[in-house]
Amino acid sequence: MTDFDLVRKNLFRKPLRTILLTVSIFMAFLIFGMLTSLNVALNRASESGSSAERLVVSNKINFTQPLPIAYVNRIAAIPGVTGVTHSSWFGAFYQDQRASRFVGFAVDPATYMTLYANDIRLTDAERKAFIAERTGVIVGKSIADQYGWKVGQTVPISSNIYVKPDGRRSWDMKITGIFTGAKPTDSTAALYFHYDYLNETNTFGRDQIGNVAVRTASSDLNNQVAKAIDASFANSPYETSTVDEKTFAQAFLKQAGDLNFIVTMVVAAAFAAILMIVSTTLVSAMRERTKEIGVMKTLGFSSPRVLRMVLGEALLLSTMGAVLGLAVSAFILAGLSKSPAASTFGDLSMAPIVALSGLLLAITLGLVTGAIPAASALRMSIVDALNRR
Repeated sequence: MTDFDLVRKNLFRKPLRTILLTVSIFMAFLIFGMLTSLNVALNRASESGSSAERLVVSNKINFTQPLPIAYVNRIAAIPGVTGVTHSSWFGAFYQDQRASRFVGFAVDPATYMTLYANDIRLTDAERKAFIAERTGVIVGKSIADQYGWKVGQTVPISSNIYVKPDGRRSWDMKITGIFTGAKPTDSTAALYFHYDYLNETNTFGRDQIGNVAVRTASSDLNNQVAKAIDASFANSPYETSTVDEKTFAQAFLKQAGDLNFIVTMVVAAAFAAILMIVSTTLVSAMRERTKEIGVMKTLGFSSPRVLRMVLGEALLLSTMGAVLGLAVSAFILAGLSKSPAASTFGDLSMAPIVALSGLLLAITLGLVTGAIPAASALRMSIVDALNRR
């Protein structure tokens, strides 16, 4: 019989206790796998569409505040700027606001399609049709698949922000194209339509936009151009803040909360609880086997060998729970990735770095929880072990 066989048999001498501990560890790693993968997917999505040569100009107070549309031409005239367009958040949904919300922007079609030609993939015919059709809308493939939309179909798209003069919140839009992303993993849960169509029919915020996207001649000029833009509108009623696209995307995500902090706190709380439960249980289990350890040492088991076997139990326990938790979370994430409703997050599948981090965390958990009972077994003399009641 090998040492591993002894470790396994000792661990499962009380099956119910081992099962309950494994389930506790399983739940902790299930939470870790799900939340960490979501965080990684969101960060990856915020970076995937970012270009080093693009800047975003928004209101200095907050990017949810508007800017005058007249700013677009003024920004275009600044040295170092080679392209400019604008967009406005629409708060889009279809039929049911709670169940069918997605990313929706009112844009200037010609300039937006030029600036984001590599990110929004359309056929030439679809691109021309979108620019020409005033009520035209291009929709992402995931949305089109979800609702069965086809090119040429007219659909009502509603807003939780804008209102028409007659009180309705719905705009009829003709689908002129269905776009895909630059990469298969890019999110396509979005739609884009004509700003002029919105501007002429809404009841407030006329001639105002959400933000301005700027392409510079070189990423080396970004800082210079950003300072020039902000200086141009300093001390005006609508002062600006200009940052690179990646920074803007991360700031947009943080409107829902600092996800990195939330994930860290939730995972830390889960593992702190598991650490106390498993450590206490293993110490109690070791006290039950005091005389057994004394007998093992009498038979020639060295103290370091006993220490390795005790640590082995803790490592085997934590690894079993971790592998099960990570495997189930990977299975759930794979299923969610195929859901159109989750396509906003991009690729939700578990990244290798998450799985590797989970396994390293499992090893750390096993070493920490097994440290106290292992140290106790190492120091224990044969006489004390056999005399303890």
